[in-house]
Amino acid sequence: DEVEAAGRRAVVVTADVTDPGHAATLLDAADDAFGEDVHAVFANAGHGLRRPMAETSDAELRDIFEVNFFASMDLLREAAGRLRRDGRNGHLLMCSSCVSKFTTPLGGAYCATKAAQNHACRAMRLELAPHGIDVSSVHPVGTRTEFFTRTAERSGEDPRPQRARRGSFWRWFMQEPEVVARAVVRCLRRPVAEVWTSRFIRAVAAAETLLPGLLDLRMRRAIEAIERDMSHGE
Repeated sequence: DEVEAAGRRAVVVTADVTDPGHAATLLDAADDAFGEDVHAVFANAGHGLRRPMAETSDAELRDIFEVNFFASMDLLREAAGRLRRDGRNGHLLMCSSCVSKFTTPLGGAYCATKAAQNHACRAMRLELAPHGIDVSSVHPVGTRTEFFTRTAERSGEDPRPQRARRGSFWRWFMQEPEVVARAVVRCLRRPVAEVWTSRFIRAVAAAETLLPGLLDLRMRRAIEAIERDMSHGE
């Protein structure tokens, strides 16, 4: 409704991204509505899980990869095939994360899916460039949406916002969704390989690559502080 009120066109398709054929269904609807105007596809579906890796079940691990990685790949592979078949230029984007470059405690499964997305985009970017198709990975920090509530519910935790994420350390890892939206639009206008929404966190990711033990130490201290707050009922 908001898109159409702004004088643009929109079409909505309800689907489960883990169902076989969902990508074709979605792109068929887009082609029917917009025809050859379709040139950009953004794979954004995903969910989180807070669980120690050693306690993550096979079912949980396969589920999060099905949604975050395989569904994204299904969509972009289908889109790439159609663009090449029709000889059209295009732009494929996948919502990875800043944690594709480093790992957070209790978030290993989620971080692994985001790292897989990042590497898949790097390969596709090189492979599809000769066909006039750009590929970008998007690396936001934590975004203030229903994501964290849904993650808590899936993880069997209290879905209410956790005070720890509002602390001085975690504020560097949170932003409004409009920040991500504007960054994606800029990338559509001028394609880049990776879209980052925080220069500070990008620097942290680079430092983690060079000195992995440094961020591990900071993360351990942050977790200790969170546990102290929780033990005092805060």
